[in-house]
Amino acid sequence: MIHAFTVDVEDYHNIIARDWLGREGPPTRAVVENTGRFLAHLAKRHLRGTFFVLGEVAETFPSLIREIAAGGHELGVHGFFHRQVFKLTSGAFRKEVVDAKKLIEDISGQPVRGHRAPAFSIMPNTAWALDVLADAGFAYDSSIFPIAGRRYGWPGFREDIHEVSLADGRKIIEAPMSTVTLFGKRLPACGGGYLRHFPGMITTWALKRIERNRPAIVYTHPYEIELPIGALDTSGLSPADASRVLRFHKLQLRNRGTVERKLAALLDAFRFDTLWNVIQRELSKTPRKASA
Repeated sequence: MIHAFTVDVEDYHNIIARDWLGREGPPTRAVVENTGRFLAHLAKRHLRGTFFVLGEVAETFPSLIREIAAGGHELGVHGFFHRQVFKLTSGAFRKEVVDAKKLIEDISGQPVRGHRAPAFSIMPNTAWALDVLADAGFAYDSSIFPIAGRRYGWPGFREDIHEVSLADGRKIIEAPMSTVTLFGKRLPACGGGYLRHFPGMITTWALKRIERNRPAIVYTHPYEIELPIGALDTSGLSPADASRVLRFHKLQLRNRGTVERKLAALLDAFRFDTLWNVIQRELSKTPRKASA
C-alpha cells in the first residue's frame, strides 16, 4: 500500500499573531527553514509528497514554491490567509482559493489540482465550499475529517477516496482525512497534534490498521518541528486573554522535539507518494460516487 504524505505549509508566528494577538504581519522565514527540513527527508528517501500552501506564504517566499516544485512534489492550496471556511462568505472563500491557486501555478509552472481547508473547516454547514472548489477548477479536496469532533468533523462521511456528485451536476473528488475506529468510535489519526502528542507507535498502529482497506493520508505542519521558539509578546492583551493565549501556545509546543524523528521513522517504514497519485490509483480500481 502506498500512502499519501502531505504538509500544510503555514507559518505559526504570523497565524498566532493574527488569530490570537490581533496583529497583522507577513509569514516569517521559519516556514521556509522548517519546510526545507521536510524536503530534505523526502529527498533522502527518494519520496514525493503534497504541499498545501497558503497564498501568503507563496507570495512572501516564491523561491520556496519553486524549490518544492523542483523536487517533484505536488503543490496544492491551503487558502490564502488561513481563514476557516465558516468565517467566510462563498464569495470571499472563492477569492481566497482562486487567488492562491493562480499565484502558486504562476510561480511553480505546474497545475494545482488539490485543496485543503484551514483547520479542516469543510463540514456539513460549509458543504457549499465543495461547489465553489469545483467551479474554481479544483479536481479534488482533502479537508473533511469523517468524525464527530469538537472543532471540526463531518460525522458519517465516507472514509474512502471517492467522487462526490454536486447539486448542479458537477463533480469533485474528496480524499477524507484518515481515521481509525476504536471501541465503536471514529478517531482522527496520522498527523498533526495526534502525531505530536502520542507515541510514534500509535501512528504506526493506525497506519497498519488503515492500510488493510485503503491508503492513509499523513499530514503535518512545518511549525511542528520548530525548536527553539521565542516567547510570545502578549502586551496589550487583558490578563485573561493573555493567559488563554499562553495556555494555547504551551500546548502547541508540547512534544515538538519528538515529531521529526517520528516522521523519519514513518518515512522509513511505509511507502509514500503525492496525494494526487494516490487518488488516481484508488479511483482506477472501482468507480466510487456519492452525493454531497
